[in-house]
Amino acid sequence: MPEGPMEVGCDKFKEECGVFGIYAPGHNVAQITHYALYALQHRGQESAGIAVSNGNKVDIEKGMGLVSEVLNGKKTRRLKGHLAVGHVRYSTMGSSSLVNAQPLLIRYSRGSLAISHNGNLVNGREIRDQLEQAGSIFQTSTDSEIVAHLIARLGGDILEDTISEAVTHLKGAFTFVIMTEDKLIGIRDPHGIRPLSLGLLDGCYVLASETCAFDTIGAEFIRDIDPGEMVIIDDKGLHTRKFSPAGQLALCVFEFIYFARPDSNIHGRNVHLARRELGKQLARECPVEADIVTGVPDSSISAASGVAEEMGLPYEMGLIKNRYIGRTFIQPSQEIRDLGVKLKLNAVKKVVEGKRIIMVDDSIVRGTTSKQIVQMLRNAGAKEVHVRISSPPVVSSCYYGIDTSSTKELLGAYKSVEEIQKIIKADSLGYLSIDGMVSSVGLTRDSFCKACFDKQYVVKPTVGIKKEVFESMKR
Repeated sequence: MPEGPMEVGCDKFKEECGVFGIYAPGHNVAQITHYALYALQHRGQESAGIAVSNGNKVDIEKGMGLVSEVLNGKKTRRLKGHLAVGHVRYSTMGSSSLVNAQPLLIRYSRGSLAISHNGNLVNGREIRDQLEQAGSIFQTSTDSEIVAHLIARLGGDILEDTISEAVTHLKGAFTFVIMTEDKLIGIRDPHGIRPLSLGLLDGCYVLASETCAFDTIGAEFIRDIDPGEMVIIDDKGLHTRKFSPAGQLALCVFEFIYFARPDSNIHGRNVHLARRELGKQLARECPVEADIVTGVPDSSISAASGVAEEMGLPYEMGLIKNRYIGRTFIQPSQEIRDLGVKLKLNAVKKVVEGKRIIMVDDSIVRGTTSKQIVQMLRNAGAKEVHVRISSPPVVSSCYYGIDTSSTKELLGAYKSVEEIQKIIKADSLGYLSIDGMVSSVGLTRDSFCKACFDKQYVVKPTVGIKKEVFESMKR
């Protein structure tokens, strides 16, 4: 994974993006997409964009920054049409720059394609090299552009057939929402590593990474897109096909731990309720004598409430998050980095003073922020600080579209729990077990990708395009 800018005080995994699509004649689809992207903003804060089609022409607005910064009222109002795709991005493959902002709008001999992608291809580099050898000229450094070149080179009279053939060459995690002048297409990889859901708004179909986007725009959730499924939405309605036999579902378990919004539902499970169960199980596995429980805002609050409920302790807001700091990035000096944490979080002295505190967080990656928060609580007068993590130790990097550190930077990869406890200077440290994590979410053990915890990768890096297909592309 390439190195990139990181928010001040951030010691968390970053999701790559959120995707949205809508086919709704008679509706203001640009404004609806704008609202949906607000709901998905937590999935990516580097860039945002909307592409809209009126049936004949595709138009686009995108830029660097938050949805509110990029898509102001004037820009959104000028986008006219009845189908749209939207995107919010955090870069994991490809640099953080305007050229990599999505949707990607590609114009080729058969028309236009606007592509929004969530995920990462483990064979992306190999396919890109092969396509460049065959004459393709790439405009971006993202692997999202690969599918566009595959579609253009494979040709074919029926777009659905061409796309279906193109995505069979892709290995890794991907959900695509693709728009032509007159069709909306949703695709989920054969293992369903990234989520994608189908909804209905006033009789019209919508697609989104998370169901919280449906709630925001008033759409009704219909179902999750199946692994290996492609849905096509056009003037004939909704039709589906399998581009690949569905493999074993391997949904990224971090959706439930950290990425997804608490009000979203994934595969029938509410994220908040799953996180609360993670906390309850954590309390059972790692009990400790304490006075109060507090969570690190925002993603750990649900788990912290579960810990408090299971232990019979009061949940208190011992840490307050500054919601208006914006996207401030790390500066060279450690002094400024430390200040960044204090700008983002503050301990409530009157709550924590003299108390034995259980501080619940969802994960420890490098350990830097955990150490600073523990010290912050001590400085505010906490008598003891017991850290509880509602996931297992992170021991391995992700290849599927999550910005993880290299293994050498992952504290859990080479330090014991006792050693990590000393590094972050906590009075005690406890992690949730893998079995406890799986049972708390409520899906079967084999339903998740949990390679960052157990090194069992569902899709391994592989070669690019089959030789015979590559040779046909060169001609």
